[in-house]
Amino acid sequence: MTDQQPMRVAGTAVVLRDGAAGLETLLLRRPDRGSFAGAWVFPGGRVDPGDEADAGTETDAARAAAARETFEEAGIGIRDLTPLSCWTPPAEQPVKYRTWFFLARFAEGDVRANPGEIEQAVWLPPAQAFEKHAAGELTLFPPTWMTLRFLLPHTTVDDALAAAGDLGLFATRMGSDERGRFVMWDGDEHYPDRPGDPGARHRLLMGVLPWEYLRR
Repeated sequence: MTDQQPMRVAGTAVVLRDGAAGLETLLLRRPDRGSFAGAWVFPGGRVDPGDEADAGTETDAARAAAARETFEEAGIGIRDLTPLSCWTPPAEQPVKYRTWFFLARFAEGDVRANPGEIEQAVWLPPAQAFEKHAAGELTLFPPTWMTLRFLLPHTTVDDALAAAGDLGLFATRMGSDERGRFVMWDGDEHYPDRPGDPGARHRLLMGVLPWEYLRR
């Protein structure tokens, strides 16, 4: 049976600042319950009616939601929200949100984790977040991991914002092989909707740590 439930929309803010040792991003740890139990994520959440009030497009509404949720979850203001990617979850996910990711510049305020929603908030260089995930110290979901990977070569907020070019579209599908489970996207040989050429890869291997991204 085809799932006729409409796809809900959400906005996520990849909040950036220039730290003493280079670029840093804000990561929040969710409580040990719910869809993102114990995971480290960027601030964000679903689009509410108030976010749509003055929005001309879905992207505008998601941008408003990302800014609002960042203030609600972490108590800080952000600016320069720049679209980076849009993620559609796999069919296996019971609650589905099409989520827009925006790079954002930290503007003002002191980070205060909202009790009940957020257990911990930290500023981390992307490389350090990668290392902690590879060591099993952080739980990440593929969109967060891939976004951190995008940030790795950038040393300043200006650099990262300037690199946000064509919108990345990631309609995720699940798979598994002898190496374990993976997620894949448009262009992979085994992608069900638009398969690529024989041998083509566009996937994230998640069977063992560290995860491995393949694109060829």
